[in-house]
Amino acid sequence: MVPDTDDELLRRIRRGDEQAFVVLYRRLQGPIYRFVLNITNLPPVAEDITQEVFLALIREDCGFDEGRGTLSAYLFGIARKLVLRHLERTRTLAEQEIQAEEWGNQTLAVRTDPMVDLLHNEGLAALRRAVLSLPRRYREVVALCDLEEMDYSQAAVVLDCPVGTVRSRLHRARALLLEKLQQKHDSGKKVHLLDPARSLI
Repeated sequence: MVPDTDDELLRRIRRGDEQAFVVLYRRLQGPIYRFVLNITNLPPVAEDITQEVFLALIREDCGFDEGRGTLSAYLFGIARKLVLRHLERTRTLAEQEIQAEEWGNQTLAVRTDPMVDLLHNEGLAALRRAVLSLPRRYREVVALCDLEEMDYSQAAVVLDCPVGTVRSRLHRARALLLEKLQQKHDSGKKVHLLDPARSLI
């Protein structure tokens, strides 16, 4: 049996079908939660915003227009607006401690070979630190396009910008990530080489 599309599920939700809401929630809750977590680094905030996104969906005036993009892009857009509001209220993102263990078993789909090599060598924690150190506009495109594998046109709807802007930001973000991870990798090699405990003399 072919599963219902997101739009079909939304139509059923608007007719009062609770099971359709459960199916849609299970389908999109994880990706939206991860997106918010990758921007804020705060699991409680990611949980709250994810819940708010789905509450917005069940309101009669939710505002989704099929002609402007997919339902998932629309929900990611709501999540992004809520994240921006949160960041404006708190302004403490830069001071938050990066806790690598919170990423747990999340998987990354980074599509550039050097990035995959660095991820393999440096590990998930180093990549997470690097992503969180990026300016927000770059963090967003990495979270959407590389971590959630969203296509450029959907990401453009979420970010409310042209596809070309998504491409250029993602290109710049990947370059910055490679630079940050390569610097860490190179500094680790230097420390290793200069470690007196490993000297042959």
